[in-house]
Amino acid sequence: MDPSSDTTTSSPTALRGAMPADLLERDARCPFDPAPGLVARRDGDPVQPLPLANGARAWLVTGFDEARAVLADPRFSNDRIRHPDATQMTAEQAASGAPAVDIPERQDGMFIFMDPPEHTRLRSLLTGQFTVRRMRALESRLREIAVEHIEAMRAAGTSADLVPSYALPLPSLMICELLGVDYADRETFQRNTGVALSSSSSDEEKARAGGELYAFIAGLVAAKRAERTDDLLSGLVHDADPPLTDAQLIDMSLVLLGAGHETTANNLALGMFALLERPEQLAALRADPSLIDGTVEELLRYCSIIQLGVSRVATEDVELGGVTVAAGETVVVGTPETNRDPRHWADPDHLDVHRERAPHLAFGHGIHQCLGQQLARAEMRVGISELVARMPDLRLAVPAEEVPLRNDMLIFGVRALPVAWG
Repeated sequence: MDPSSDTTTSSPTALRGAMPADLLERDARCPFDPAPGLVARRDGDPVQPLPLANGARAWLVTGFDEARAVLADPRFSNDRIRHPDATQMTAEQAASGAPAVDIPERQDGMFIFMDPPEHTRLRSLLTGQFTVRRMRALESRLREIAVEHIEAMRAAGTSADLVPSYALPLPSLMICELLGVDYADRETFQRNTGVALSSSSSDEEKARAGGELYAFIAGLVAAKRAERTDDLLSGLVHDADPPLTDAQLIDMSLVLLGAGHETTANNLALGMFALLERPEQLAALRADPSLIDGTVEELLRYCSIIQLGVSRVATEDVELGGVTVAAGETVVVGTPETNRDPRHWADPDHLDVHRERAPHLAFGHGIHQCLGQQLARAEMRVGISELVARMPDLRLAVPAEEVPLRNDMLIFGVRALPVAWG
């Protein structure tokens, strides 16, 4: 699960349509680096004006300390209904200050777009399910899944695409088991999620995909109401006090399912790509498996999968990084660049599995910090360590610059990762 807020999901139109393209499109020659336009802003002030394509002005935060300040400050809102976000507006809406048309009139269970106290109440129903202790307890099952897929790849030949063969099934199977979703339904869910998160999808395609996702989850909630099973979703259906409505349950399930497979799958694939591209780092990890925890944190920092970052809206005038953010103005936290802030890390553009661990913003910060971060860490820890140990001759099957990137998606990653062994 991911970084931006509570889980890693965000509105598919957010930070895309109104955003300058040079802040979003990564260079295929440097796929692990932030977009060139974001890198170019590194030497500027930590909080900079950000003109949007819709005519509105926002603020871009590239400094690590300033980013943490925004994400921890209750004066910056994540409620998209009460406080419209300029990055999600058309030019007409930006001129009038009206909320974007794709923001629903109700939020129900979409706690990632709420402020306290609504956010606190709904999130508290889930926090106990994603503790460090619970996620550590899942590692034996995660290891079984990883080994099964590694053995299947080896049995099938000497090459594979690591995304569908390994990086995607590992988190997908795990979140399906946790929520009580039939794994056979994953393809429908993943296909519609992909359409919804793609900037190349038309409004009609997104609406159709969203409708199918909603109908799928509605059927799942109805089945849990009719018959209790031993899973997280059944617990929400039957144990929440006060009881949750169907709309709340559907929204919360969409958030968990979407974040539970989309973000970790991309973190895992992109992380392995980075290691395979840097044989000396991979060799260091292979020689000393105890480096795995630090390696996971370094990959999360280095390979930020959020294309640009997360946004907040000031509810009052706030002094930030030497500027005044006026009430109603949008602030965009540039996650890829804040995780490369040279004031916070030495040699930040270098991947180093020996780096001393320090806080990063891959999972966000503050009350919206990623709910499933411990699950994501466990999946990456197991997924990478098993692959490194069981496939010592694993290598890229194509030149690095030929690995296709997900530049048109809200969540960055690779579309495919061709690998070979033997």
